[in-house]
Amino acid sequence: MTEKANTAKGIDATDEALLAAFDEALWLEDGLARASRAAYATDLRAAARWLSASDVCLGEARLSDLRDYLAARSASGGFGARSQARAQSALRRFYAWLLRSGRRSDDPAARLKSPHLPRALPATLSAGQVEALLAAPDIDDPVGLRDRAWLELMYATGLRVSESVGLPLHAYSAQQGLVQVMGKGRRERLVPVGDEAAYWLARYLREARPMLAGPRPDEALLLSRRGHAMSRQNAWQRIRLHATAAGISGKLSPHSLRHAFATHLLDHGADLRAVQMLLGHSNLDTTQIYTHVARARLKRLHAEHHPRG
Repeated sequence: MTEKANTAKGIDATDEALLAAFDEALWLEDGLARASRAAYATDLRAAARWLSASDVCLGEARLSDLRDYLAARSASGGFGARSQARAQSALRRFYAWLLRSGRRSDDPAARLKSPHLPRALPATLSAGQVEALLAAPDIDDPVGLRDRAWLELMYATGLRVSESVGLPLHAYSAQQGLVQVMGKGRRERLVPVGDEAAYWLARYLREARPMLAGPRPDEALLLSRRGHAMSRQNAWQRIRLHATAAGISGKLSPHSLRHAFATHLLDHGADLRAVQMLLGHSNLDTTQIYTHVARARLKRLHAEHHPRG
């Protein structure tokens, strides 16, 4: 990293004891998995080794020490903004624990300035990929017909996966072509379903749901093969199964259809406020990211197809 890092003497025994106690607290108090705890340990040990070159213990470091360490880490050129953010997160959690457990009377990491992270654009599907995905389920099977109706519903409404599998039967009104959704913060919204999704939901309700319901039917709209409400885990499994059948590579989740719903609406001129209402976003800034996706797609299409692209 720097000459200072190369002359680090190793981790002080007091720091070793603190790191071991912190790791135990992450497990006992927060239930963190082994991989997450290992990531914290890696970042904190790197900081402890660097500080030891100046005879500073990690447990006794001041704000200026932490700033010097992060500045040297950044200057080395081997760490990006996300890596810096992760290192800061480890330091913040460590010193907050020291303060909370009475091992320190102050928190030197509380005033660290977070690095600016580039906003990641959500991955989305093209219209052709969506069509292939929607056509993938075997509609001769009751669960396949349910999946077709569910995928059509997801793409037509932009529901979160938890919202879709949590829909009670009475939330969908075929007569009005609307679905009543209970979103985050228990905020209700009405979302239009559209003719294509309504057609597949009607077929599912008529042909498949009675076969899945069993003698004591669940009140959920979407049922599993055992007659219970479809679970989030099952939703992830099914969409990956159908993505493979449709020849769609890469990471795909139920949320991908929500991204496609929003992006395709904006691509076709929908008002951002309307998309915000349909998605159930409380803040317009959350919806705003989809305009960047739409712009990126337009730029790519222009570059590919325009004579002077």
